[in-house]
Amino acid sequence: MTTIAAAESTTELLSRIAAREHLAPGEWLQVIEQAPTEDLQDIADRLRAELHPDNYVTYVVDRNINYTNVCFSVCNFCAFYRKPGHSEGYVLDYEEIYSKVEEMLEVGGSGILMQGGLHPDLPLDYYTGLLSELKKRYGIHLHCFSPTEIYGMAKTFGMTYETVLKELKAAGLDSLPGGGGEILVDEIRRKRRTECNSQEWLDVMEAAHGLGIPTTATMMIGYGETRPQRIEHLEKLYRLQQRTSGFIAFIPWTFQPDNTPIGRIIPTRLPGEEYLRWLALSRIYLHNIPNVQVSWLTVGLEDGRRGLHFGANDIGSTMIEENVISKAGANHKATENMLRSVILEEGFLPAKRKADYSRLPAPG
Repeated sequence: MTTIAAAESTTELLSRIAAREHLAPGEWLQVIEQAPTEDLQDIADRLRAELHPDNYVTYVVDRNINYTNVCFSVCNFCAFYRKPGHSEGYVLDYEEIYSKVEEMLEVGGSGILMQGGLHPDLPLDYYTGLLSELKKRYGIHLHCFSPTEIYGMAKTFGMTYETVLKELKAAGLDSLPGGGGEILVDEIRRKRRTECNSQEWLDVMEAAHGLGIPTTATMMIGYGETRPQRIEHLEKLYRLQQRTSGFIAFIPWTFQPDNTPIGRIIPTRLPGEEYLRWLALSRIYLHNIPNVQVSWLTVGLEDGRRGLHFGANDIGSTMIEENVISKAGANHKATENMLRSVILEEGFLPAKRKADYSRLPAPG
């Protein structure tokens, strides 16, 4: 009798979320733990079609430029950072970055995703000068600096988040990536030694939205967090989006353990089926965020293509260059033609976009 009652209850919850009702955290947990994958997929796919009725799936050709790997945050899930003073630490000079941008433009790129470590010694004018020069030279979209980096700049320069963001926006910053979100629950963030806590991450995002800077949001799953903690993460994003409407996209991805300190404790990757269930739930939960991107870079292109039927309307980037999760074992590769082919094969129309999700004209 208990099993039947629970099944009926889950069916009722699925009906409520299909009608766009926002559930209580415990009810969302019941859905992800008990609902058939096919039901989650169906609701997520119908919501995607409702939000994007023209049947286009977008992608971006860009380059992830990591201007420095020096970082004073010692996250035990990261294989990229080097502590200040480490012999392998680096800072790219402007000319090196210009060269990377020009290589990106030669293959049809539309902008850059620029992120780095929390460097304790770089001055503010390194960042503002770089943005100004990139905008002046190339006129490209500048999708740069995660909330964790903005937090680090504010801490280093003794400034508020708003002041840092105003300076960066005036220099040419167009949008903010959602990196450093991981799981927005301090219990797990403290265990992973993340420098920026959950409220600080959210505060940076709210400050950006208040200044008219659009942002993406992320969630990294599979690094020791619990299902209720994943739900809490989604709830915090949902609530902020209700206030600001500043998130333009949500990107869930999976923890990559290779060469990371925590990889010795959690050596295996999240199964593709579990990722797809959470992708579908994310699309349903965050119905107030217009775009959801599938992370083919971490789950592979086959699960990436399946994700287009689990609520995702974007397949992400060709990633001409990527240095963070690739060092942790995510070595999947794809060209623009491969992504376009995947989109067509799955029954959709491909459209290249910029980081703000505005579409670019189709090639003549």
